[in-house]
Amino acid sequence: MQGVLTGFSVIGTVIAVGYVLGRSGYLGPDGRAVLTRLAFNVATPALLFTMLAGADLSVVLSGRLVVTAVATAVAAAVFAVVAGVFLRWDVGRVTLGALCSSYVNAGNLGIPIAVYVLGDASLVAPVLLLQVIVITPLALTILDLSRAEGSVSFVRRLTTPLRNPMAIASLSGVVVAATGWSLPAPVLEPLVLIGNMSIPAVLLAFGISLRGSERPGRGGDRGALWLSVLLKVVLQPLVAWAVGAGLFHQEGAALLDVVVIAALPAAQNLFTYASHYGIAERFTRDSVLLSTLLSVPALVVTAVLLS
Repeated sequence: MQGVLTGFSVIGTVIAVGYVLGRSGYLGPDGRAVLTRLAFNVATPALLFTMLAGADLSVVLSGRLVVTAVATAVAAAVFAVVAGVFLRWDVGRVTLGALCSSYVNAGNLGIPIAVYVLGDASLVAPVLLLQVIVITPLALTILDLSRAEGSVSFVRRLTTPLRNPMAIASLSGVVVAATGWSLPAPVLEPLVLIGNMSIPAVLLAFGISLRGSERPGRGGDRGALWLSVLLKVVLQPLVAWAVGAGLFHQEGAALLDVVVIAALPAAQNLFTYASHYGIAERFTRDSVLLSTLLSVPALVVTAVLLS
């Protein structure tokens, strides 16, 4: 319980500061856009690189990762089918909606909850690596291509990830980790310092975006919005429980670990992606906000039932 409250209080406080900044106009009319560009092009790539460069890539092969991957894929696939086939959304909007339905806030919320609820921060590592190494580069490539005008050559499609700063940083970090090379302090420390700006910049930009906005859930996409929230808060942890208990015969602490991680809300950095590409900004903001609010009771219920 303490971990849930601590994680949400930290996030809520920084978002509230962003909201105050937005109302006061202290950062000017382009404050949110500047913070978004800073996070997308500079701070988050630095954070991803430093995190992956020192990661233990063996966790990719863990049983926890398989459970997490299945739960993530099911939630994303359900939204993609509904939005793409029945609602006729375009590729960019479907991609953002699928991310909102499955991409967990494993960093600034998952780590404190892993420490205080699960007792081990490393338990969040599998989902972090899955999202950073696989999901993020794939999703950003799709968004890059969906924004491209006219016909796109095969070479351009193939090299799209190599032009995205976050994909470049992630791949570079994986290469460093795989080779076992330790970066010298004069190189690593500046990157760590820059990377530390990522989460505050994302949360502040998110808070600024709430100024003057309507209450979430009132737009024309409210059906798809609530679908994404329910997939994230309800279906994804249920799938994690079913796969963990049914296929891998997990129980006790091991089962609690994967279900709690799956019950985490959608990550705020998804709003950064939506803002950067100018796709489904309101939908993404509202989905992240609602899933964050509703994940509090979901996490509490999960901890009570499985502890």
